[in-house]
Amino acid sequence: MKDPRIQKLAANLVGYSVDVQPGENVLVEMIGSERDLINAIIEEVGKKGGNVFVQLTDKTVQRVMLKNATEEMMKTWAEIDLNRMKQMDCYIGIRAGENVNDLSDVPEEKMKMYNSLYSHPVHSEQRVKHTKWVVLRYPNASMAQLANTSTEAFEDFYFDVCNLDYAKMDKAQDSLAALMNRTDKVRITGPGTDLSFSIKDIGAVKCSGQKNIPDGEVYSAPVRDSVNGTISYNAATLYNGVTFENIKFTFKDGKIVEATSNDTERLNEILNSDDGARHIGEFAIGFNPHILHPMKDILFDEKIAGSLHFTPGQAYEETDNGNRSSIHWDLVLIQRPDYGGGEIYFDDVLIRKDGIFVIPELECLNPDQLK
Repeated sequence: MKDPRIQKLAANLVGYSVDVQPGENVLVEMIGSERDLINAIIEEVGKKGGNVFVQLTDKTVQRVMLKNATEEMMKTWAEIDLNRMKQMDCYIGIRAGENVNDLSDVPEEKMKMYNSLYSHPVHSEQRVKHTKWVVLRYPNASMAQLANTSTEAFEDFYFDVCNLDYAKMDKAQDSLAALMNRTDKVRITGPGTDLSFSIKDIGAVKCSGQKNIPDGEVYSAPVRDSVNGTISYNAATLYNGVTFENIKFTFKDGKIVEATSNDTERLNEILNSDDGARHIGEFAIGFNPHILHPMKDILFDEKIAGSLHFTPGQAYEETDNGNRSSIHWDLVLIQRPDYGGGEIYFDDVLIRKDGIFVIPELECLNPDQLK
């Protein structure tokens, strides 16, 4: 018997997130072994008159490919997949691997080659900029372990989050996007954090289920050379299968001049990937009411209620501050009291304290209003 929650999610992905139109080509990529959601998506694309194409990726196979990859092979792989991506109007990416650490022992130089020669041109430059796209995780035992819950409890949480009324959230985000559009100075404070920068004339973009499921953020970017001060992130994060904790950055005129973590050497290797990796490409405020704690899955963690993320690397075209990089690494700071609290100021006005919006026009984004 089909799970009606899966069919509802598929209908939302196809009809709302990427809004498939008759005749459009849709690439569905599944990383993992789950099949029910793919089949439901195929059915929903068919109802809309679209053409669906499927790619199945196994991380354990990808790991061996990457460990044995040559530069020539990587360029050819990118050329093949880039040509396919150019023929797509929509992209739905589903991540359901059994082990989030599958790529942790791939040599760093191989991962850098993959990010710069494959991921950057195929995804950052083509898929992100030229298709209607949405990416999501799919619940399994591995994700439940990361969230410290039973598999059944995690599935219930997952569908609560992913089948949220995102159209309602979209309207609630209008006031924050408008405020960010007219803001110049931003200051972020909290334990180990005192950071200031400008977002003047960069713009702001609402995220309410069109690009990510789950969703719940409004993003901008700092003026590239305006960032000064220190930020101490308090959510553990995965990068290329490696866990980083207690990341702390110090900025001078936009550049990360000091970076420490539980693996400071590897952290700095990543930040040395290119010049843009030591500058920030995104600043975003998260507020999904159902997501409260990090689980080392950025699609969930960057939407945590009462959080923000401040991202080294590539800027998005919609809020372009000119930063270019082969990386885009969303790092999360949670400011609710149970994580130490903290404040966000726009032009010297306190707009959020301890994860709760405190000015009337933004109260619609607090958890009790969005559930």
